[in-house]
Order: sequence, then structure tokens, then C-alpha cells
Amino acid sequence: MTTYITAFLCVLGLAIGQILFKMSATELTRGGSFFDMKFASILFAAICLYGITSGVWVWVLQKVELGRIYPLMALAFVFVPLGSNLFLGESFNRQYGIGVIFIVLGVVLAASS
Repeated sequence: MTTYITAFLCVLGLAIGQILFKMSATELTRGGSFFDMKFASILFAAICLYGITSGVWVWVLQKVELGRIYPLMALAFVFVPLGSNLFLGESFNRQYGIGVIFIVLGVVLAASS
């Protein structure tokens, strides 16, 4: 069970990393330079988070078959748009909500098999 919780946290970490990458891209547009401190610090945080998460994911793969754990990665398609809505003010429509339901059902179905 600990392995599945860790895998879930990896997916969450990757989703947060995507939000940070978007924030750094926005900051690069505003600042106009790769030497802008705000841009560089956000990008650095995203890269660090991705690195740590990747390392932890390798640990997860030592414990569980890839085919059994990888369906959890589909949750990133849920977390990233939700995070973009909460932190970046981006919107999504009803079709997205229906898609999220199908993704979550698919993950539950795959994980329980």
C-alpha cells in the first residue's frame, strides 16, 4: 500500500512540476530574459521536483510491475488541468469534467485488476 501512495505522490509531484513549468514560461514572457531571477527560480524548482520525483518513481518500479502501477500516471491528466485552473486561472469545460470521470474510472478499474 505504501508503494501505491508513493506512486500517487509521484504523479502529484509531476503535475505540480508541469504547473511550475507553465509558471516559468509565463515569467519568461514577462521578464523577457533567461537571466530573470523569478523565471530562473521557478524553472529550477520545476526541474528539481521532476528530478526527485523521477528518482522516487524508480524506487516504485522496483516494488511493483510497471503494467500495474503505470495507470496511475493517467491521473496527471486530472491534476494538471485542475492545478492550472486553481493556480493559473485557466478554465475547462463540461467535456473535460466528463473526461475526468472516465479517466478516474479507468484508473480504478486498472488498479483493481
